[in-house]
Amino acid sequence: MFHVETYNENKEKNYDLVIKQLKALLEGESDTIANLSNASALLNQFLDDINWVGFYLANEDQLVLGPFQGLPACVRIKIGKGVCGTAAETLTTQRIADVHAFPGHIACDAASNSEIVIPLVKKGELLGVLDIDSPSKNRFDEIDEKYLELFTEALVSFL
Repeated sequence: MFHVETYNENKEKNYDLVIKQLKALLEGESDTIANLSNASALLNQFLDDINWVGFYLANEDQLVLGPFQGLPACVRIKIGKGVCGTAAETLTTQRIADVHAFPGHIACDAASNSEIVIPLVKKGELLGVLDIDSPSKNRFDEIDEKYLELFTEALVSFL
């Protein structure tokens, strides 16, 4: 029989492990592009049921495509537009169960149905966002949100 508690405990342990792997991978490296590249590759390998994972970097009033894993993507997103731009503007995580119901959603990949975007903030300054898309609706839950925020906190300490 499937037990939600056991599944969630294992999910949390797996996230703890991937955060430890991130820290070990980035230890001693200060290059932003290299660190974001390895972080996106690590998440792409770790997460199931996703079709895009990567970063958009803050550049004046817009986000510009950074390192990612997946199909080619939108290159520039105005801050305040779409899920990524909303996360950047509000400096809050956006966990969207159905992107098609999100006002102003920017469809870079028509196969994406749910999305989570976590802002990367260092000393109060927006560096960019982590964007993860899934072909499944309601792919991301509270555990994903909590641990992906911890993942980005660890990542930002290396940027």
